[in-house]
Amino acid sequence: MSVKIEPSWEQRLGAEFDKPYFHQLCEQVRQEYQKFPCYPPGRLIFNAFNLCPFEKVKVVIIGQDPYHEPGQAMGLSFSVPDGVQIPPSLVNIYKEIADDLGKPVSRSGDLTRWAEQGVLLLNATLTVRAHAANSHQRLGWGTFTDAAIKALSDGRENLVFMLWGGFARSKKALIDQQRHCVLESVHPSPLSANRGGWFGQHQFSRCNAYLTTHGIQPIEW
Repeated sequence: MSVKIEPSWEQRLGAEFDKPYFHQLCEQVRQEYQKFPCYPPGRLIFNAFNLCPFEKVKVVIIGQDPYHEPGQAMGLSFSVPDGVQIPPSLVNIYKEIADDLGKPVSRSGDLTRWAEQGVLLLNATLTVRAHAANSHQRLGWGTFTDAAIKALSDGRENLVFMLWGGFARSKKALIDQQRHCVLESVHPSPLSANRGGWFGQHQFSRCNAYLTTHGIQPIEW
């Protein structure tokens, strides 16, 4: 696996690339992609970073691992390419945006437009074997993406971290809450959201209000 990552991120995370765990991770990922269908395509593994340079990040949304069925994963958490059926979690995200902000529900599951505005759509694990959720979770990606979260917490001010579900909320310890806004809720998946705690939280308006208060252009959700 070759690492092609946006220069500002390479500057912040370059030390990780030289560590033994990362060399081992790259070799394991390379072998997985050779032996099995894996997602996303290799050129999109670092898509979240490449679309959203370090200094342009405003919001961080943390997912767990990529979608594991053909044609879905595109290197952005919760996002699928145009033409792919919108996954249930994203359907609920869109419903909450519509209720919160009065916006029409998008017909596209492609969240590139968010990433280009400064929303880092970061999966904690960046690759997955086909049809096998969390299959690459133990390869070492978590060490790398934790370093990215920590770099943002330490190197930036007034970011909004949106932590949805127990896994994402476990990353709160990496974030300096004196410098940043942390918005927590249950996961938007139907299983969690329908039990309560997702709908009606007004996370998207709260996020934009925080950004505006700190002189930062809000996100066009």
